[in-house]
Amino acid sequence: MTEKNIVILISGSGSNMAAIADAARGGQWERRHGARVAAVISNRPAAGGLSLARERGIATQVVDHTAFDGREAFDAALMAEIDRHRPTLVVLAGFMRILTPGFVRHYEGRLVNIHPSLLPAFPGLQTHQRAIEAGCRFAGCTVHRVTAELDHGEYLEQAVVPVLPGDTPASLAERVLSQEHLVYPRAIERLLARPALNP
Repeated sequence: MTEKNIVILISGSGSNMAAIADAARGGQWERRHGARVAAVISNRPAAGGLSLARERGIATQVVDHTAFDGREAFDAALMAEIDRHRPTLVVLAGFMRILTPGFVRHYEGRLVNIHPSLLPAFPGLQTHQRAIEAGCRFAGCTVHRVTAELDHGEYLEQAVVPVLPGDTPASLAERVLSQEHLVYPRAIERLLARPALNP
């Protein structure tokens, strides 16, 4: 079985990254699918998720976006670092950068993200505030393929949570995040099992 490397991109605490890495280890993805989390890369040197990755024995790198003159230069350096690991999947897990069309094309079909709303509702930012203001009874999250159009690619998995009376954006975000930790690893394992990802 050919090895399938997963590279995870983070910018912050890395809770979704940790959930994926723990599922990979506990779910024996290597035995089942020949898959492993090969590296975690952050655009922020102080991202808390880097220490979580190191605790799990995962290689980490930093490609600091502030060191580059423009998005294209940063994305080129990021692609070079990612490609060192020959990734089968590139997973965005709280990676707070808008990627250039060239980056998205380079990883077409291999790039996935999780968004904290039930797409197609509320793409972009401030999703929980917008859901509350719209009077939604339900909110949730969506795992999707990344395309050049923001939060628009094929939906791979969704989870639904109720919007409760008195919810704030923070309380709703916490409830949605708990579901993200469940559905993101599940969606990735299903992708790994697809024939298209099997050489």
